[in-house]
Amino acid sequence: MTSLYQRHGGRSPEHPVLVVVLEGWVDAGLGADGAISALLAAEPTELVATFDGEALLDQRARRPVVHIAHGVNEGLTWPLVQMRLGTDLAGNDVCYLVGPEPDFRWHSFVADVVELSTALGVRMAVGLGAFPAPAPHTRPIRLAATAPPQSAELVPRVGVVQGEIDVPSGVWGALELAFGEAGVPVVGLWARVPHYVAGMAFPAASAALLDGLSALSGLSIDSSELHTSADAARSQVDELIAKSSEHSQLVHQLERNVDVAEGNPLDLGQIPTGDELAAELERYLRDDRTDDGGEAGELP
Repeated sequence: MTSLYQRHGGRSPEHPVLVVVLEGWVDAGLGADGAISALLAAEPTELVATFDGEALLDQRARRPVVHIAHGVNEGLTWPLVQMRLGTDLAGNDVCYLVGPEPDFRWHSFVADVVELSTALGVRMAVGLGAFPAPAPHTRPIRLAATAPPQSAELVPRVGVVQGEIDVPSGVWGALELAFGEAGVPVVGLWARVPHYVAGMAFPAASAALLDGLSALSGLSIDSSELHTSADAARSQVDELIAKSSEHSQLVHQLERNVDVAEGNPLDLGQIPTGDELAAELERYLRDDRTDDGGEAGELP
């Protein structure tokens, strides 16, 4: 079968960590988007491979951008899934899988990503994401982890999801399983974003993801700018909350719940219940797909 990616020239990395952030799936507070933007801006990167957008992407849902100058169409910029290579602050190699989440051929895409990662010598794969949770903005952002059975020992180092829950999956769920089967350590890092700020940029989530990535992989990452932005964002939310006694009451209740449930990343068994959280996640995902051009109620 023909490969979905094209390799480009460049140096060969030395035991890189692979960081995966694909646009279009759950990303409350733009946590993953802010984290990957900071990583790509920190050090120069080079193109390692591009994936076939014609085969993977719905062009009507993810339209190319046309540049028009004084009425002249000067060309299109097509959405692409890319593998890029850079380094952390200490010179360690890092690969980045970025771009839109594929609309089609997930099985082939996942197989090719694992094949390419193996050829590049990837030592660990880490996916970044964020979901809305019953958490107050006045407490530090906590992370929850997902991993296949082969990498289960990594989960307690991040945050254990207590109990069981069924939710729709993005392509990262399939990548986790495939990396596990290929013998590559893999883990998904998920920031718990207060549900009432899930629709706005919340830099605290991005900072928490970078700190978690650094602690788990040993990469040297500077998250200070995101922490500064997070402080400013919290102050803005504080001002908005203070204008409403109802909102202030909600935050205080969330604070009490989190303080009681310390150590339980998803607060399953607390208020709200696991079923209520699953329903909230599904509502969020439906809304997110509707905003991206999909139809409400259509979940993969």
